[in-house]
Amino acid sequence: MRNFEDDRLVSIVVPVYNAGRFIGETIQYVKAQTYENWELILVDDCSKDNSCSIIESRIREEKQQGRDNRIRLVRQETNSGAAKCRNKGVSCARGRYLCFLDADDIWESEKLAHQLAFIAGDKGFVFTGYEFADENGDGLGKIVHVPSEITYKEALKNTTIFTSTVMIDRKVIDDNDMMMPCIASEDTATWWNLLKKYGRGYGLDECLVRYRRSTGTLSANKLTAIQRIWNLYRKHERLSIVKSLYCMIFWAVRAVLRRA
Repeated sequence: MRNFEDDRLVSIVVPVYNAGRFIGETIQYVKAQTYENWELILVDDCSKDNSCSIIESRIREEKQQGRDNRIRLVRQETNSGAAKCRNKGVSCARGRYLCFLDADDIWESEKLAHQLAFIAGDKGFVFTGYEFADENGDGLGKIVHVPSEITYKEALKNTTIFTSTVMIDRKVIDDNDMMMPCIASEDTATWWNLLKKYGRGYGLDECLVRYRRSTGTLSANKLTAIQRIWNLYRKHERLSIVKSLYCMIFWAVRAVLRRA
């Protein structure tokens, strides 16, 4: 079993690319957590906007408050995509617990505290409910509830695990198993890999995250989403056409219900 210098430290990995519009606000939501033993690792993917200058300003503020190294900026040498950014962040993480947060999403202030209480024991992979939000971060009242447990076979038909809600115990889950493949919907592929190896994930059915749906994002494009999930079934999981169609029917119904 792996040992950590600080057994209660939470490492938060955020991939950043041209996120200047949101990143300052996202950092503030992390700083507002009622659980304060965390480190924030922001991995910049060669942004062309003011993302890095905003992050550097927040780091200076932290140092002025006597909190060196709680917020870190890691720069990619070449634009590599979200998967490699998250993998880089994992390799830099010092905490026992690992969370992912997208640069435009929002955590409620008790997210870490509630999830840490929930993950206690032998749960290696947990996730929470969430709410869809508009571009301003305001909740739309569309709350996604999650099951208490989910297996690989169940997850194929129900992609309810949202990246910004995940927490992983690195004493239970090996870092190598968290390395995301460089494919579309790399996060979903990773959750499926974890479920195949470790048996199940555990859902905390509390709405602790707001999923900001910005105009023009991939997730907002329905046809793109269908193509991505189909490619995951066929190319990543190597399911038959019949099995893929079977899973996709359930996926489509649940996707519609989540947004209804």
